[in-house]
Amino acid sequence: MKPTSVNSIESKQTVEAESKLKKITTYNWIFKDYLFKKSVIFPVVFGIVFLFFWEIKVFHMIFNLELYQLPTPITIVQSMIENWLTLMFYSAYTGTEILGGFILGSLLGWIIAMLASLFPSIGKGGVTVIASLNAIPIVALSPIMNNWFGDGIGSRIAIVTISTMAAMVVNAYKGFQSIDGNYLDLMYSYASRKSQIFMLLRFKHSLPYIFAALRINVSASIIAALVGEFFISSKGLGFLLSDQIQIGNMPLAWSCIVIASLMGILFYNAVEVTERLCIPWKNS
Repeated sequence: MKPTSVNSIESKQTVEAESKLKKITTYNWIFKDYLFKKSVIFPVVFGIVFLFFWEIKVFHMIFNLELYQLPTPITIVQSMIENWLTLMFYSAYTGTEILGGFILGSLLGWIIAMLASLFPSIGKGGVTVIASLNAIPIVALSPIMNNWFGDGIGSRIAIVTISTMAAMVVNAYKGFQSIDGNYLDLMYSYASRKSQIFMLLRFKHSLPYIFAALRINVSASIIAALVGEFFISSKGLGFLLSDQIQIGNMPLAWSCIVIASLMGILFYNAVEVTERLCIPWKNS
């Protein structure tokens, strides 16, 4: 056997040291920088205490509720396990409506805001008109979209699209327009074109406003999809929730609410992670 050289031993020791350092860094990030942050610990502890009081029927005593009106968390979990296949199918259907309408509404809102900022003479009026769409109740919007797109998945995607478009238009337009005049003067002094000013200045400046709109649209899209299914649908969590309430199967109805809440948490965190990747300078 050939003797191991000094360089190879040092190289191996360096690799091992780097591996240990990486593990320690990962450990510190998971357990110190993330898990033990107040923003994580408090919601987790509060949630555990809330579920404990719920399970031992404290809320039933306070609000004078029966078990058929408010099932315990264990009963809801058992219902989710027993009906997991149905819940998974309906969750995928509702998730498609939420994601499709969320993306389409946010994209259309961003495009409208961009055009409004490029053509300011008519842009402000257009933003006001689009913002007024937020005043239309989803209950009134559902039959109109059903009449236009049928009773399939397209009508719910249209409802979510309209519900999410206004927030993006208002926020993105504000981000495009709230630029320091000195920055604009500097760009104009270099004879920059409108497209260059937009991409190099307005777009980057508007990113925090855009992600603020996306966070708003997460909850708006879930509410719009569920309410749309609640009135006009034959599939989805909203339909299942309405159906089970009517027949008095509250554990399964509450299972739909729990899954919708978990979807909201998942989508919201996905938006936050994307924001940190796209604008790392925001928290620096």
